[in-house]
Amino acid sequence: MTDTLRRCLDDFETRLDEAVEAELLAAWQQFAAGEFEGEVFSPRRPAPNLPRVEWPEARVNAALESQTVMALQQFGQASATISGRGGLLPAVRANYGTSIMPLLFGVEPFIMDERMNTLPTSRPLRETAAIEALVAAGRPPLTAGWGERVLATGRYYRDLLADYPKLRRWVHVYHPDLQGPFDICEVIWGSEIFYALYDCPDLLLALLDLVTETYIAFLRAWQEIWPAEGEYACHWGWWHRGQIMLRDDSAMNLSPEQFDVFGAPFEQRLLTACGGGAMHFCGRGEHFIDRLPALDGLHAVNLSQPHLNDMTRIFDHTIDRGLLLLALARPAVDTALATGRNLRGRVHSA
Repeated sequence: MTDTLRRCLDDFETRLDEAVEAELLAAWQQFAAGEFEGEVFSPRRPAPNLPRVEWPEARVNAALESQTVMALQQFGQASATISGRGGLLPAVRANYGTSIMPLLFGVEPFIMDERMNTLPTSRPLRETAAIEALVAAGRPPLTAGWGERVLATGRYYRDLLADYPKLRRWVHVYHPDLQGPFDICEVIWGSEIFYALYDCPDLLLALLDLVTETYIAFLRAWQEIWPAEGEYACHWGWWHRGQIMLRDDSAMNLSPEQFDVFGAPFEQRLLTACGGGAMHFCGRGEHFIDRLPALDGLHAVNLSQPHLNDMTRIFDHTIDRGLLLLALARPAVDTALATGRNLRGRVHSA
């Protein structure tokens, strides 16, 4: 650990108020358990808790190469969380972008230009023959690609926090961005995957099966380092029931019937194997939202662009059927309240 990182963590440990964190987590626990009795869940910290040292800038590309810089980036963000009045829980992850799983399968990483200061992606395989070879090879080693780098960062955090009991208790280390099965397959295959829905569906199903098996193995390897927090988990500073946050960003391109074949069965396998969880999707999801309540173990949904969706339909198939909505944009909440929509105490909004 560098002197800079130690100085920053020492300050974070000293100023973290355990009573405040316990009260905030209890409020989130009540909401996640479906026991919140208000209209909209909008937790707040009682007062800012400002740092007494200056955290250095930790840029993304440097963090990809250095666990120390990664720790400065992530714990600096967690420190900023308790520095304001917002209601997020302090949380960190091994922050290596959306291609962690695809890189296990041999795709080439694509590092963004330094001036962008944003997370990397990867170059897809594109050729059907390459996908056939990948499926024939079976499950890759979990240390392939950036797998070992990600897991090693989890171990680094574990060792780092051994000297900081308050941070170890109250800063939640959540699972890396593993995306969801169809999303992973799209990043591996490329946009040609949408032709594969029609041209070689059996090959696509075989790839989805392999990706799902690998996802389960990788998450279990992560949880050997950072065990699950009981029946609940933290993700992006939110608290939800279950252990995983699935991503369905590619499902906007699937018909409901295609989602039934190429989406839901593999997400159900993950939810069943990994103790349930929540789901995020970007863009438009109203066309498959009615399928989500049927997923056993799905407890919450986060959609990042409600203005692209028919929110009446979203509400009908989430909060009216027992699913919570996480981090719903305030304009969508205000519109719903203005029309007299009963949000049932199942909506979280900042």
